Amino acid sequence: MSTHQLPVVVIGAGPVGLAAAAHLTERGIEPLVLEAGDSAGAAVREWSHVRLFSTWGEVVDPAAEKLLAPAGWTRPDPATYPSGGDWAEQYLQPLADVLGERVRTGATVTGVSRAGRDRIVDADRETQPFVVHVEYADGREERILARAVIDASGTWATPSPAGGSGLPALGEKATADRITYRVPDLKDPAVRARHAGKRTAVIGSGASAFTALAYLADLAKSDDGKGTHGVWILRRGISGSTFGGGEADQLPARGALGLAAKAAVDDGYADAVTGFRTEAIERDADGRLILVGEDGRRLDAVDEVIVLTGFRPDLSFLDELRLGLDERLQAPVELAPLIDPNQHSCGTVYPHGHRELSHPEQGVYLVGMKSYGRAPTFLAMTGYEQVRSVAAAIAGDLDAADRVELTLPETGVCGGAGLFDAPDAQQADGGGCCAAPEPQLVQLGAPAAVAVAAEEAPAGGCCGS
Repeated sequence: MSTHQLPVVVIGAGPVGLAAAAHLTERGIEPLVLEAGDSAGAAVREWSHVRLFSTWGEVVDPAAEKLLAPAGWTRPDPATYPSGGDWAEQYLQPLADVLGERVRTGATVTGVSRAGRDRIVDADRETQPFVVHVEYADGREERILARAVIDASGTWATPSPAGGSGLPALGEKATADRITYRVPDLKDPAVRARHAGKRTAVIGSGASAFTALAYLADLAKSDDGKGTHGVWILRRGISGSTFGGGEADQLPARGALGLAAKAAVDDGYADAVTGFRTEAIERDADGRLILVGEDGRRLDAVDEVIVLTGFRPDLSFLDELRLGLDERLQAPVELAPLIDPNQHSCGTVYPHGHRELSHPEQGVYLVGMKSYGRAPTFLAMTGYEQVRSVAAAIAGDLDAADRVELTLPETGVCGGAGLFDAPDAQQADGGGCCAAPEPQLVQLGAPAAVAVAAEEAPAGGCCGS
């Protein structure tokens, strides 16, 4: 069989993986989407309770919409903001249904290589098809040959740890029964009971941490949540940019989220502990957790810890491929300077395609959130442009592959978590995606015993980490 008669394997049936399949189908190339979860959008469903900052108009891929149209699908109001659950049920699942047998769920990719060639062998390497090893939920294993591989598996399954050095804190694994790495769904009775009336540490400084703090504050105000208290752990200090732009934020939903987190502290529902890098997590005599900092500080015991320090890519199953990755971000080397969170927010990332996503191993592409490695500045529209370009390149249409077909609104759009969805309150005039006022020292209404550093922290990426 000619290599060109083989399918293109797409790893992951999330928003970008399914969009890749739609673009390939549009070009007459057969995709095979392999999803480890039991349904399309499995990762998105795990944060179904969280609302996006991006509107429906910004999270539907054009090729996918064309594929869905004959089935009678109509895009929801483009000006409204979906939750993760809305996105999965109203868009991702219908798209997977239309793709039909091209999408396999319960299929975990355990390895990718060149047929008959490990990463050492040069001879005839580029003429060999890719070989993809898959393990199914029932224990079966399969070996699939592919003409190209698009890895859209994301980073959801590999959250970063609590440890300030990027490694798990000492004791983090031993105390895992009281640690979570997701924004809590406090509408779930079991999760609500876990935090109600308890003291919970939230480690992180981005949108997810804002959301968790606001949720805990709401719980504290409820009849069944009295006594709930948050302890917000930041590795840097607090400045005017810590909470985004507030009412002046170019993304009103994001600005409101930052204000809600600030209010949680100001109103006494959370304490802010700054300049704290977690080195160890210990249990006290009652089984509660004590966070120990690199500087020797020991915080008062908490009942639960929520770690929201970002995500990182799982590269283990790609180990036999020759990837060219930036040593800091673990993103493709040509893409890394464009997305460096020290320099860019998601609104300032230039649209890019197959050339920036290429590797020494021709025919393999990391796309979507996974292509960003550890950078938190990704948004869905950028991922859709990536796979449009990649599909064109695989089809041999380099003119289309090299053409930029994404224009961001002047106000920018950013992925992330939102708390509310009042359409008339979510429009704003202004400039860049993540613009914020000049940093100002914020005076927080935290107890006097809590140290609040006056150093200025950079605004960081739109999506936080």
